[in-house]
Amino acid sequence: MRESTAVADLREGETVLDLGSGGGIDVLLSADRVGATGRAIGLDMTDEMLELAQRNGRESAATNIEFLRGTIEDVPLPEASVDVIVSNCVINLSTDKTSVLTEMFRVLRPGGRVGVSDIVAANDLTPEQRAARGSFVGCIAGALSIEEFERGLHDAGFIDVQIQVTHDVADGMHSAIVRAVKPASAEESVT
Repeated sequence: MRESTAVADLREGETVLDLGSGGGIDVLLSADRVGATGRAIGLDMTDEMLELAQRNGRESAATNIEFLRGTIEDVPLPEASVDVIVSNCVINLSTDKTSVLTEMFRVLRPGGRVGVSDIVAANDLTPEQRAARGSFVGCIAGALSIEEFERGLHDAGFIDVQIQVTHDVADGMHSAIVRAVKPASAEESVT
């Protein structure tokens, strides 16, 4: 199983959104895990990937999937419409990560959660040092530091933020599992 769906702890009946869903593999895996009463939505900005995802969806015969065209900075879903957000190495590709994190918070229902895999930088690396270690295409140059990612999630309103480094991808650059929760109530919110 791919890392992003494995870390999200999907449950029967939930609605899950995959940011940057590409060919739809994580959407199909998620659809199976949330069952017939759940829903899996893939979001991608390229027509080619959406066509591939839709073809993969038809071949799977899954009935609880949907693929949307859009960007992760401006998700075309209503407020509080999903239970879980997954993604696999796409947040660091955005040039407006604040908007991505804000949109994630917006579309999650109260008590909803994030379970993504992404690339993070060591806290002591400057943006120039990160860029020297790899390109945006390679998921490295745009990576936030661990501290920046944590702060960004908190600033967006998330609680219970956890960033677990899983392995090194370059000097000072790491693959990580990122988890966070939207407060279920105003009393749980971070001040």
